[in-house]
Amino acid sequence: MTTLAQIHTVTDLVDYQADAVVSKTLIKKDAGTVTLFAFGQGQELSTHSAPFDALVYVVDGEVEITISATAHALTQGEMIILPANEPHGLKATKDFKMMLTMIKA
Repeated sequence: MTTLAQIHTVTDLVDYQADAVVSKTLIKKDAGTVTLFAFGQGQELSTHSAPFDALVYVVDGEVEITISATAHALTQGEMIILPANEPHGLKATKDFKMMLTMIKA
């Protein structure tokens, strides 16, 4: 877990690794989580769904996120909401980092 009450540069909190997905949980509470991910180019997260909304913020790079069979191309600084119970997945079209915020309550 990241130390609270300190300034952090988001892009420095997770590093890219070739052919891998790296994650770091920043906040983990019963009400939800905030997790940083770094995906190497070509890495994917297979299609799945969750029972609550999630917000993806692209910190670096480029990604294609598919929600209910509709593809969305996102780049650094953009965000998208993954609606609850809708199938979604992603593929890193370039090395890409995201902050995923999931609120359960």
